Amino acid sequence: MSKIGIVIEREYLERVKKKSFIFTTLLMPVLMLALMAMPALIMNYVDSSVTSVLVIDNNGLIAPKLTDTPEIRFTDNSSLTIDSALTRTDVDAVLVIPHNIISSRRSSLQLFSNGPSSYTAENAITSQINKIVENERLKQHNIADLDSILADVNSSVAISTVRNDRDSEDSEILSSGVSYGIGIGMSFVLYMFLLIYGQMVMTSIIEEKSNRVLEVVVSSVKPMQLMMGKIIGVALVAVTQMILWGILLVIMSAWVLPAIIPAESMADITALRAGNLEAVSTTGSIDMINVLASLTQAGNILGLIGMMTVFLVLGFLIYSSIFAAIGSAVDNIQDASQMTSFAVFPIIFGLIFALIAAADPMGSIAFWASLFPLTAPMVMVARIPFDIPAWEIWLSLSLLLLSFIAMVWIAGKIYRIGIFMYGKKPSLKEIIRWISYK
Repeated sequence: MSKIGIVIEREYLERVKKKSFIFTTLLMPVLMLALMAMPALIMNYVDSSVTSVLVIDNNGLIAPKLTDTPEIRFTDNSSLTIDSALTRTDVDAVLVIPHNIISSRRSSLQLFSNGPSSYTAENAITSQINKIVENERLKQHNIADLDSILADVNSSVAISTVRNDRDSEDSEILSSGVSYGIGIGMSFVLYMFLLIYGQMVMTSIIEEKSNRVLEVVVSSVKPMQLMMGKIIGVALVAVTQMILWGILLVIMSAWVLPAIIPAESMADITALRAGNLEAVSTTGSIDMINVLASLTQAGNILGLIGMMTVFLVLGFLIYSSIFAAIGSAVDNIQDASQMTSFAVFPIIFGLIFALIAAADPMGSIAFWASLFPLTAPMVMVARIPFDIPAWEIWLSLSLLLLSFIAMVWIAGKIYRIGIFMYGKKPSLKEIIRWISYK
């Protein structure tokens, strides 16, 4: 076995045998899938809380038209005064409707709550009352058969996005909302990996340097071989964890989730995939159905994990080279913390641009940030769920590869000198001078 292979084997086995690695590898996919599927599953299995609202309608037209919902139960008792209503303990809140709510453009409701107010409940109240007020204002125009007209024009529209620029038989793609969530999730995972594993390389170098172990190792291994061995060894640990996550996620999406999802929801998922929205039981939950549909597509999840792994490897190789150079230039963690901003800030900016890219995947910021090597890994994985053109992905990968070669060359120059420097934190000018040494 080559010397660099020995270093890779040592760095790899030392980390994959740790209990923390095994624990996070097994637990994290479960938590990730649970966080994504939980809202949809809760809506199917758990009844939401019901808020009882006592209504005091000073206008007299609104309260009779309020209808109970799964979240709100209304009680019209407009004869009560506000003071007497507030003494009631059998209701959760008291809603006061002003007398000028229809005529005024600036009237406001008052909700006296006996406890923490629910956003869902408040939104349900305002939505109903806005609709009622609009209808009452329309009636003032003396339109014949207004009620039947309003009932006839009432609509609930859901959107199903189909890409006509794809020749595949399965032309239906994820909704933008689902793609947004997946893209953000993948960017956060990549952000976490780059920080944790990149700093792992730096910490390892600092520890070995402070213990003078590096002086012994470099007597038989070239500094560049040692640095590359550490980087590749830790990179393989990250890849191993990502692959195991992918396998576990595919197993759960292919067998576990379909087993726990209600039969009615599975029928909705089947109808949605077939493009038959009329067969969906309730268009109001179309977004949640989209989420469940995407989570049960094992092939799609496997493809996304594969692309994320590729960008993880190239992004990690770039950032780990930077972290390795920082670790070799300092003697302790305290000094390193002051210099890690050169690596940490681009990662943070990458996450910020990823949030922008997920909201507007074809925007100019998303495009250029996905090509810039230091932000590309996170920004590009945020765009990939939107099925962006393949040439953009290949261009980003090519630039990442070229940047890695350049960064390794620079980091190698710093590393070979820095590992022998003790007792002094080098300035930026000195580090630049190290790069120019032959």
